[in-house]
Amino acid sequence: MSLEREAPRSVAMEWVEGKGFGTRAHPRVDGNLLSAAAAETCRTFHRTLPSYSITPLHGLVGLGRSLGLKAVWIKDEANRFGLKSFKALGATWALFRLLNKRLGRKGNERLDFRELAGQDARSKLGRLTFATATDGNHGKGVAWSARLLGHKAAIYMPENSAGARIAAIERLGARVVIVPGNYDDAVRRAARDAAERGWIVVSDTSWDGYREIPTWVMQGYLTLFAETADQLEAAGVPRLAAVFLQGGVGSLAAAGVGYLSKRYADRAPLFVLVEPVKAACLLESGRTGALRPVGVTGDLSTIMAGLACGEPNPLAWQILCERVHAYVSIPDFMAAHAMRRLARPMEGDPAVVSGESGAAGLAGLIAVRRLEPFRQLWERLNLTQNDHVLCVNTEGDTDPYGYNAIVNENALAEPSLYREALNTGQRTS
Repeated sequence: MSLEREAPRSVAMEWVEGKGFGTRAHPRVDGNLLSAAAAETCRTFHRTLPSYSITPLHGLVGLGRSLGLKAVWIKDEANRFGLKSFKALGATWALFRLLNKRLGRKGNERLDFRELAGQDARSKLGRLTFATATDGNHGKGVAWSARLLGHKAAIYMPENSAGARIAAIERLGARVVIVPGNYDDAVRRAARDAAERGWIVVSDTSWDGYREIPTWVMQGYLTLFAETADQLEAAGVPRLAAVFLQGGVGSLAAAGVGYLSKRYADRAPLFVLVEPVKAACLLESGRTGALRPVGVTGDLSTIMAGLACGEPNPLAWQILCERVHAYVSIPDFMAAHAMRRLARPMEGDPAVVSGESGAAGLAGLIAVRRLEPFRQLWERLNLTQNDHVLCVNTEGDTDPYGYNAIVNENALAEPSLYREALNTGQRTS
């Protein structure tokens, strides 16, 4: 995707209120699915993976003060397992559960990656092929996990995928299949080919008759949020006032909303989901208020490639629909703006390398604070200078060319209409 020097002057952006303001009930899911016990089980397994370490949590006090907050906290997944994304947390846990099941073991028996990668397990399993669709990060996580376990991977990517993301997956030994259309087309093609060839689909989204593996993928993400909650506690943060999370199909958001709701109980934060304006499937689902999500079609193109999804994960939606307080859609220039803010921080704040999708949560926070279309939402959230807000940097510079163009060459610069608001704090419609 070529990047314009300045974003279009007129862009659509909006917000929809969710049901979270009207309830303090826990999400309607199995009580054990996203519990502290489930998170600790996942963490026990992840600790056995090579190169596992707890990723940093950065406290950006300067940025927080500039937005009228106590601090903005960034959970930084840019270097998770050396893959520049958090996604392998879900892929590894799903493959562990899947292979354990094939070996006739109980769900959480032998929580050790090394045993599954051993010769005895591999001889019993044979060499399997795992298939999935991706805009980059989930497929990379599946490819990495499959290689570690001695199996193969076939990764399906939409036709507009960045060359750097394709090459990164191929370097992990996976076969990459480019599919005409968007991410949702790649999901359908991967499922069809896998059914014909006897492969195993490892998707982060569910559909009728396919729920177990996406549930495991979602559970794997609990490690990220359990780490974060522990780090906040160690930093002396009494409570989070709000969490701004990326949308996409909703799996990461569901893990965060489900776990943090349970962890903080009656002190649970406000949850705001952020999506690209052209791929706001969760926002549209929130608009209906129904338990069954709705999709969006047509042109889903956005620099936030990991969020270019038209169809929500129905399993994730069951968790999100009752606990999310607001859904926000933002234009691409806001993601670019947030990337630059993280790369060139305020005095005293650390620099953070964040990709286009990685910066989306922070971009949503800045937009809600600074831009006129979100004035009423900011008032509704009632965030103050004593409040702590969490965002997750879900990826590093997974497309180095695009990152350099945005951060160092100022591609997708803020339109002049919005520049004053973003730089001075004076809201602009």
